[in-house]
Amino acid sequence: MITWTTYGTWLQGDERGYVKDGKTHPGNKSLRESNKRSQLQDAVRLSKNQQQLVRKAIIGEAALQSQRIYALAVQSNHVHIVAEYIRQPISGIVAYYKKAARLALKATNHNGKL
Repeated sequence: MITWTTYGTWLQGDERGYVKDGKTHPGNKSLRESNKRSQLQDAVRLSKNQQQLVRKAIIGEAALQSQRIYALAVQSNHVHIVAEYIRQPISGIVAYYKKAARLALKATNHNGKL
């Protein structure tokens, strides 16, 4: 299972908690505010149309990687993928899917971080 949030929607220090270096930490308002001030752009929330573009891009990338997707949820502020195991480092797999999503949105003039 792969999960990621869109840019700026779940910052370190968030009151829901956050993960850093594999450890779960409680919320920290001052840390969250510091991270918010450091953002290079506004938080990203995907429209319904953008969600569909990202979904199609991930499915297309899965076909290129010969990886079966069992479940896929693209929401306004996060993505969940349940996929079959393939013999590649998970960091590379995540990078493929994030890049596919970013390029699909860039083709519609979405610039900046995703």
